[in-house]
Amino acid sequence: MTDLRTAAETAIHQCLNLGAEESIAIVTDDERRPIAAALYEVAAKVTADATLVQYPPGDQHGQEPPEPVAAAMQSADAFLAPTTRSLSHTRARSAACEAGARGATLPGITERVMVAGLDADYEAIAGHCEDVLAQVRGADEIRVTSPAGTDITFTVGDREWHDDTGMVREAGTFSNLPAGEVFVSPENAEGAFVVDGTMMPHGLLAEDQELRFEVEDGHVTHISDDAVRADVEEAKAEVGSDATNLAELGIGTNVGVDELVGSVLLDEKAAGTVHIAIGDDAAIGGETEAPIHLDGILRSPTVYADGEQISLPQ
Repeated sequence: MTDLRTAAETAIHQCLNLGAEESIAIVTDDERRPIAAALYEVAAKVTADATLVQYPPGDQHGQEPPEPVAAAMQSADAFLAPTTRSLSHTRARSAACEAGARGATLPGITERVMVAGLDADYEAIAGHCEDVLAQVRGADEIRVTSPAGTDITFTVGDREWHDDTGMVREAGTFSNLPAGEVFVSPENAEGAFVVDGTMMPHGLLAEDQELRFEVEDGHVTHISDDAVRADVEEAKAEVGSDATNLAELGIGTNVGVDELVGSVLLDEKAAGTVHIAIGDDAAIGGETEAPIHLDGILRSPTVYADGEQISLPQ
């Protein structure tokens, strides 16, 4: 519990900066109770208005929680949601933020990921985000290469870069935790990328395992891996070519994550990595809605902004 408590203190004090006069709702499910209990214990020492709400795990990511859970999030000043299935893109979460609540979701969080990702200096992580943003913002093209064979160029166009610093101190603000990335939904992409880090449904890839994706005109046209291809084909049967959309380019900035562990939530934040996603981008500044958002993490990438190599946090 000691390690969990340290991570919980980071979330409550650094990320939320919770005040004694504020209310907070800790929302969890039956499978994430120990993590929620650690967060509640720390929060309850800050404010007398702390609530722990628990419900059965949902069947899929994005499923709406029960109405009492949504009401608890919306009525609080702050919320944290360590859950098995993601609440990030639910109406309950967006309604809470629109009502002025600030908070973070921790989808699929495990105790190991909680400790590894939140035992960090989030002030420093925010600084690394600012540094990366300064290097890429305003660039027309971003090129990524890697020793595994990645060579892909993204056209940013009018899309806006975002940062996920984990610092949710203003009313209505929102983040994932663990945090630490700078990302964009590009207007177009051409080339190929090779995932050699983490990707679902595999988790952490074996040392000699590499997944190759070929991209033309902003869509993935070839997937070397049978399991990932099957997931994309299933989504494609539902929404057509939107399932093959090149959805996201992200750069990890969490210097507290020094190794990949097989959790996309954590590994995509690891400093010095790049992640590229397929499918839905409507929630991050794009225009494509799809039932999948598959992130693949690339080790040891080199990133160029309009031909100039940028400095990645390590």
